[in-house]
Amino acid sequence: MFIQTQETPNPNSLKFLPGKRVSNDGSYEFLNENQTEIPILKNILSINGVTGIFLSEDFISVNKSHEEKWENIKHIVISYLNEYYDQGNEFIINKKADIKVPKDFGEIENKIIKILETKIRPAVARDGGDITFKEFKDGKVTVILKGSCSGCPSSTLTLKQGVQNLLCHYIPEVKEVLAV
Repeated sequence: MFIQTQETPNPNSLKFLPGKRVSNDGSYEFLNENQTEIPILKNILSINGVTGIFLSEDFISVNKSHEEKWENIKHIVISYLNEYYDQGNEFIINKKADIKVPKDFGEIENKIIKILETKIRPAVARDGGDITFKEFKDGKVTVILKGSCSGCPSSTLTLKQGVQNLLCHYIPEVKEVLAV
């Protein structure tokens, strides 16, 4: 199995593409090994210098401390992934979430979510991250950045010049976008 890696705009995050499904249940972020019981995730999170991992449908982003070098981490992550998939596993996360009761959003919130889902999330995922809607209040949209976007030096620029400009263009009620 050949696992590709891809640099992201965040120099402390690297995207791993195993060529197989990673999550069959949406995206997940783990910042330490105590957050999961999944052995492969615990192993990756226990690598010296790894500060978090983000799993999406077809990739894993691994974040590291700025002191550590990728050459000390990359081959270990690839080895863990190869071993995991060589054992016949098809997914790292293969559970269907409990049925979630959708929040009762208003017209503006639904427009924001639609734009985030269709125009912004795919672009953010290409860079190894994710963006999700949190709330809209007093003209301000609050979003959550995960994966490579979390802690990325260019995320503020992307948020203001990309996400904010796009949302303001399509939805005049939006005046600002903030990340938590």
